[in-house]
Amino acid sequence: MNFEQLVKQIENVHSELQHFAVRQVNNSLTMRNILIGYYIVEYEQNGLDRANYGANTIRLLAERLKQIKGISATQLYRFRDFYSTYPAIFSTVSIKLQSADFKLNTILPTVSGKLITHKANEFSFEPEVLLSNLSFSHFVELLNIDEELKRSFYEVQSIKNNWSARELNRAINTMLFERTGLSSDKELVLSNFKTDSTNSILEVVKNPYFLEFIGLEEKPSYNETDLETAITNHLQEFLTELGRGFCFEARQKRITFDNKHYRIDLVFYHRILKCHILIDLKIGSFDHADAGQMNMYLNYFSKNEKTDGDNPPVGIILCADKNDALVEYTTTGLSNEVFVSKYMVQLPSKAELESFISRELNQLKKHEE
Repeated sequence: MNFEQLVKQIENVHSELQHFAVRQVNNSLTMRNILIGYYIVEYEQNGLDRANYGANTIRLLAERLKQIKGISATQLYRFRDFYSTYPAIFSTVSIKLQSADFKLNTILPTVSGKLITHKANEFSFEPEVLLSNLSFSHFVELLNIDEELKRSFYEVQSIKNNWSARELNRAINTMLFERTGLSSDKELVLSNFKTDSTNSILEVVKNPYFLEFIGLEEKPSYNETDLETAITNHLQEFLTELGRGFCFEARQKRITFDNKHYRIDLVFYHRILKCHILIDLKIGSFDHADAGQMNMYLNYFSKNEKTDGDNPPVGIILCADKNDALVEYTTTGLSNEVFVSKYMVQLPSKAELESFISRELNQLKKHEE
């Protein structure tokens, strides 16, 4: 070994063990969080004095634990949801800690002297694999998904493709699960997502958008224009979906400020409410900037489009997903009425999706063997 080789060897050892240390810290953090989630749920169900604290338990707990960095009411709610969503991971953590030299062993949950265990999800990896490969930041993204099969899809793809939490977030926001399910060439959709990682934010956001009644012809991908065209071609179904009283007025309504153009996706007039209804179509999740933009549209309509007898215009942001807390904090106090609605997607049969995810999972397990 010469001197340059010695330098290289030390750099490699440092890099590898640094990454190992980070993984260990992340793993320990995840275990801590799911244990805290268990303790909260257990207290809420069986605490001797829980009636004294009631709905304020988590808020009061956050105040008492504020000396612990990173512990807040929001995080405590998240830990509770983590335990409720991933009980099988909790069982794995309990077993790991019981076999280790931890003082926590004396307070781990047991029934008749045996550890409580939970069944793993058949369409995902074993809990130990999830725990070893995903950070808590990954789990935070996954907890926003209500449907178990959809969550399993993202678990499998995250581990298969070694996604960062940010890449997982992008996959969810660009509806990779829905696009993969609706496509006849599922591998192509997944492959396109992998090669798409260097695209700009605008390219990422302008991704497929689906509504079940539209009947778009099947393609590997769609854009927002495809959606708007399909909606205007199926106005009767779309108006029925919206509810009674909507009258179509304009698509891509252009408004201009100092030669800068903005376009409102769809404009309706509501004959019962006697006001304009502006609809903004969003690919992916609701963002706080969406509310600001809609508020600007509404101010413009109030000043320039509203006529005598009209009520103030109303805005609807139609998005693939939304965080209720973010919506509340963003829209409260606005001078106009802004509503955020989540559209639903009609997927192929559940059996078809289960079969695809199972194939992906089995291929990975065979590869590891």
